[in-house]
Amino acid sequence: MSATAAPLGGGCMCGAVRYEAQGAPSRTGFCHCRMCQRNSGNVFAVYASFPSANVEFLKGAPKVYRSSSFAERGFCADCGTPLTFQYLAARDDIGITVGSFDEPARVKPDSHDGIESWVPWLVMDDGLPRHRTEEDPQFAAMRDGAAD
Repeated sequence: MSATAAPLGGGCMCGAVRYEAQGAPSRTGFCHCRMCQRNSGNVFAVYASFPSANVEFLKGAPKVYRSSSFAERGFCADCGTPLTFQYLAARDDIGITVGSFDEPARVKPDSHDGIESWVPWLVMDDGLPRHRTEEDPQFAAMRDGAAD
C-alpha cells in the first residue's frame, strides 16, 4: 500500500466514467479468486480499497452487476472496463481496480488473496502475504452471519 496525499483519479477506457479517490487506500492487493479471474479476463485482478465516502464519481457511474450472493462489481456500461468491487454487507468500503487509475504506479499491492485459485504457472516471488478467500475478515463475517 502506498501512502498518497494527492487524490487518485481514474476511469474507464472510453472516458464515460471518471472517479476520484481521496486519501491512501486501506489495502491494495492481488485477487486470484475465480470470480476476479472471470471478471477481469485475467488470472488475477488488483484492487485498492477505500472508504466509500472517499470515492466520488465525477462523470457517469458504473453499471453494477451482482456477481454473487455477497458481492457486486461495477463496470463501464459503454466499454466494459471493470472498475469496482464491493461486499454487499460492507458498503462503507469499496475496491477500485488499480488498472483503472490514471497513475496505477502510485499504489503498491500489499497481499495476494484468493490463492486457492492461483494458477500454477504464475510465478510471483514478491514476498507478499498470501490468503485464501475464506481468510478475508469481511468474507468470513458474511459467511458466519455476523455482517448482516
